[in-house]
Amino acid sequence: MAETKTKTKTKTKAKTKAKTNGYVPRMKATYETELRPRLQGELELSSPMQVPRLTKITLNMGVGEAKTDAKQMDSALDELSTIAGQRAQVRRARKSVASFKLREGMPVGARVTLRGARMYEFLDRLVSIALPRIRDFRGLNPRSFDGRGNYSLGVREQIIFPELNYDDVSVTRGLDVTITTSAETDDGARALLVGLGLPFASADRGE
Repeated sequence: MAETKTKTKTKTKAKTKAKTNGYVPRMKATYETELRPRLQGELELSSPMQVPRLTKITLNMGVGEAKTDAKQMDSALDELSTIAGQRAQVRRARKSVASFKLREGMPVGARVTLRGARMYEFLDRLVSIALPRIRDFRGLNPRSFDGRGNYSLGVREQIIFPELNYDDVSVTRGLDVTITTSAETDDGARALLVGLGLPFASADRGE
């Protein structure tokens, strides 16, 4: 009897774990059930595997003042980690530049790379919450693709992310967001990002 109860408890725990591991972010679910089939038709692709998809999102925050104040780097790492939902890493100078008093290996910024569920969750928060908080926001620059299906945008103030407490932010910093996709062309990447809700400005505005 005791053995039967133990097996039952084990099965219950396994089912609970499976449900937890089976969590799918809202934006990813939308992509898989609605956007991917639609893009396959619009882009005239023969296989669902050819449909452009997100592969990673990289966040970079420059911290030039870390050269003279190590506490600024700690602050930037904490803020970027809070924004991303994943621990950020120190980015160091690859080479020395005498004119900037920069030595190889010196900490110059913070970086975090998101994949999987966290990638979709971040992009969802960026589109639905953070970008609308930018004053006089008129849309993202539609020409900031790199020619290989990837898109980059700059955020001037990290305080647009509601995860940060405004009163705890001592220095206003910008950050760069690079969205890497599997698309082979910018047109394919643009179709994917528009479908995911990125608010691009009209090309005729010249923005």
